[in-house]
Amino acid sequence: MSTVAPRVRNRNRARRGAGLGLLAWLTGLLFFLPIAWMALTSFHSEADAATNPPSFTAALTLDGYRDFFGVGGGASPWPALTNSAMASVMSTLFVLLLALPAAYALSVRRVRKWTDVLFFFLSTKMLPVVAGLLPIYLFAKNAGLLDNIWLLVILYTSMNLPIAVWMMQSFLAEVPVAVIEAAQIDGARLPTILARVVAPIALPGIAATSLICFIFSWNELLFARVLTGVVAETAPVFLTGFITSQGLFLAKVCAASLVISLPVLAAGFAAQDKLVQGLSLGAVK
Repeated sequence: MSTVAPRVRNRNRARRGAGLGLLAWLTGLLFFLPIAWMALTSFHSEADAATNPPSFTAALTLDGYRDFFGVGGGASPWPALTNSAMASVMSTLFVLLLALPAAYALSVRRVRKWTDVLFFFLSTKMLPVVAGLLPIYLFAKNAGLLDNIWLLVILYTSMNLPIAVWMMQSFLAEVPVAVIEAAQIDGARLPTILARVVAPIALPGIAATSLICFIFSWNELLFARVLTGVVAETAPVFLTGFITSQGLFLAKVCAASLVISLPVLAAGFAAQDKLVQGLSLGAVK
């Protein structure tokens, strides 16, 4: 009697674990299927991509990618990809430089009413983005900053900074205060403490924060669409140029979407271990 009950519990636990594993796989496939369908459609001709119902056995071709890269005489995507990379990377670096000392002041060496400060950072994200579009456009026009990539860098930095401070405040709260005090006793100043003591310990959280800021900046469309033209055009804006009221463009759009998504996917794959550690650290706290 005493040996049967543990076996039953173990068997039920194993079944429950298998059921949860199957549910996780099904959920993963559900999120992966649209990406797989987009990738398959990008290798079809425009006529085959527009068929309804779709044809899974249609001939494969690289015409969509040739059109995207301007092989047939169209516009080249490299300036737009370069602008997106510059705006995303530079704004992420600026966000980290500003968010790290701010999070340090709100977690390790807490300022007065630090919870109110955190709420203020969060309240800046409550304003709809479109509500601030016209004032920013007028400011950029009067300052001569329209179609300037540095305007996007400043905007993306200000947009991602509140989220970065919130995330890094949670991560830096896990840094042992004794380590910081030991560095101070050795004569280390605040910049040295942040760079050589706090940053290495909170590296998973910094990696998770930087990746999320990079993704938000890379995918941003509204400000880039309104505030840029030809010189500072980003990849999402370049992608919308393929959508027209006439003609077939589905295969080309799928090819362009897949290429534009590759930097984000590559960054996420390269930092997946740090990302999991960082997000898990914040969740546990």
